[in-house]
Amino acid sequence: MTWRRSAQRGLPVLIAAAVAILSTFGLLMRPATGAPRQTVDYVVMAGAPGLRWDDVTEKDTPTLWALAHRGTIGALSVRSAHRPTCPADGWVTLGAGNYAQRTTGSTPADCPPLSVTVDRPDKLGAYLPDQRTVVLHNREKLPWGAVPGALAESVRCTTAVGPGAAVAGARPFGRVDRYFPALPGDLDQAKAALAACRLGIVDLGTVAGEAPAVRRAAAVTVDRALAGLLEARPASSLVLVAGLSDTDQTSRLHVAVADGPGWAGGWLTSPSTGRPGYVSLVDLAPTALAALGEAAPQQLFAGHASDRTEDRPDDLGAAVTRLSDADREASAQRSVAGRFFAILAVAQMLLFLAAVPLLRRARRHGGPHPKPPWPAPVRRAGEVLLVAAALAIPAALLADGVPWWRSDRPWLVFAAVTLATLAGATTAVIFGPLRYRTIGPLLGVAAVAAAVVGVDLLTGARLQLNGVAGYSALEGGRYAGVGTVGLGTFVAGLLLVAGCLAQRVPKRWRPTLVAAVGGLGVLLVGSPYLGADAGGAVALTAGVCIAAALSTGGWLTFARLAWATLAGLAVTTGFALLDLRRPAEERGSLGRFLTQLSDGTGGPVVHRTGAANVVAFATSPLTMLALAAALFLWFALLRDWGGLKRLFGLYPAVRAGFGGVAVASVIAGLFNEAALNVAGAAAATVLPLATLAALRVLGHADDRTVVEPRRVEPVPAPVPIISADEPDDEAGDAPGDRASRAPAGDVLP
Repeated sequence: MTWRRSAQRGLPVLIAAAVAILSTFGLLMRPATGAPRQTVDYVVMAGAPGLRWDDVTEKDTPTLWALAHRGTIGALSVRSAHRPTCPADGWVTLGAGNYAQRTTGSTPADCPPLSVTVDRPDKLGAYLPDQRTVVLHNREKLPWGAVPGALAESVRCTTAVGPGAAVAGARPFGRVDRYFPALPGDLDQAKAALAACRLGIVDLGTVAGEAPAVRRAAAVTVDRALAGLLEARPASSLVLVAGLSDTDQTSRLHVAVADGPGWAGGWLTSPSTGRPGYVSLVDLAPTALAALGEAAPQQLFAGHASDRTEDRPDDLGAAVTRLSDADREASAQRSVAGRFFAILAVAQMLLFLAAVPLLRRARRHGGPHPKPPWPAPVRRAGEVLLVAAALAIPAALLADGVPWWRSDRPWLVFAAVTLATLAGATTAVIFGPLRYRTIGPLLGVAAVAAAVVGVDLLTGARLQLNGVAGYSALEGGRYAGVGTVGLGTFVAGLLLVAGCLAQRVPKRWRPTLVAAVGGLGVLLVGSPYLGADAGGAVALTAGVCIAAALSTGGWLTFARLAWATLAGLAVTTGFALLDLRRPAEERGSLGRFLTQLSDGTGGPVVHRTGAANVVAFATSPLTMLALAAALFLWFALLRDWGGLKRLFGLYPAVRAGFGGVAVASVIAGLFNEAALNVAGAAAATVLPLATLAALRVLGHADDRTVVEPRRVEPVPAPVPIISADEPDDEAGDAPGDRASRAPAGDVLP
């Protein structure tokens, strides 16, 4: 009998796990890419630090324009181990194939000019005396495990032209195989120089400054150097042109062009970004080795070989405009996002403080001197503000559908669009068909939040890329799929919707409904071509299992927790096995982490994850919001006058949704190196809704259902005792809903 009862209690979690495990089979499918399979005899990597797409025009840079017209183009994220990525950092990262650093100290304004000592012990090559110091610094003091010179060590011979190229082409001990201070002016000598080794690296010059005339002159100089390089390029060669770095504190997206066999037209992309039109600086080294047919040192490289995708506009001007617009949006996003989340955190904390007196006087109390409830207009205004607060992040996501970044005052335009969107969404919820139900607004807002993020993922996550409530390509952490804020909002909306819907069905069907809704969410978050977040999917699975276990009522017992843990481990194992089945260059974060653990290189990953969590915890406004929400929950909502306990008692399935959100958001933050950012984004949606529902429940706490007078009937025969586990709202409204439709003040006759 005990075993049977334990099995019955574990059944909800088993159902949730089964649905989640089945959802992982969606990971078996992955769209085909247009990765070039041709190899070449030579690769020439041409770097021009600071070069952006708005510097490229048909008139000023005709050589680069023609190269982009016939080649494959994309926006280059130049993240390195130094912020900002200065020219020296860009060159050393190119040669390391990993996030490396050569600039020491802070950069107050403009990046320092490239300063490197290049000794010429012979007429053939060169030597960098400080290379060993740079290697030791990156290996021992930085968490990336980068080895400057790893690219040069992967080929037999490397030719470097110019001081920047010497930094990228030097081996770890400082030797440059072939070195030329500049490309020879004689065409035959230039051809011989580039054909001396299969890998060539050329410094085209730097494009710095913001004055249009200065940038135009520098871009013209780079274009002329590129013209000489293309004239001397060897046959059967791939030329990679890249704007390797920033030149000041303002981070931007830069030029990336690939021209050669198999690289005709289309967009550049890579498994690192998963986004057509975007590549990262650390992808260039593995791209060069893949084109040469050489094996890349996977343990040392952080990037992956680039691919080519179609759907580029036939008009090069339109394609370049799109890339320039993406750079402008990403640049504007950083400052606007900081303001938005700071204002959101402060506004919600003030709203929490204002909600305390509303909660304390929401219920009618007896006594000789009771305080009257707040007037109806005050209560309605409080509900409107709480709904608006919960919809702030979805409204900010929708606002990115309007090109606010093209304005001269992007912050003001974004604020206007967000407020207009927020007003429309709030009005739809407040005056919607669910407004009369106690948890109606909660369901409406949660549905909007889940739908906004879910539809965005199904359509390519366009609203999150470089979006204020999304992620920036400049950060180099994520380029596609669901971001930290989007994940928190989606988890909150999805599990609250599942809880509200489960409250409306018979008790025995609640775990199945929660599991089904949650399983769809797991597939959406974990699919490599939708959410692309295996860690987030595992965290969501844990939340779904907890919500399914609690949806029938009761507490989180040890047995339920054990079943949920086993289910989470099963789903994690499924994700890991499916990820490990893919080629090494296509694996997600979970598969790469397991691979690194198996070959003994997982230590830097663990250290980096911990450091990233600490930084995120200490610097993000969402951390402040998550902590404030926890304090408000404990010191207000969970008090006897807070109403949340009553809400949970009347709506056990809704309580299960809240519990699942808490578990999933905290785990997701730790997995994604985001600390409490996911929990903060979830709290921005959940806490206002919990407060609103608590206010409504307290407002009807003293209501009585109206019963018509009727004749007293004889006492019927005794009926069998119903099990205490059966709810009194088996397939209908909870008592709070029934009371909410009774006129206030009515009592039983």
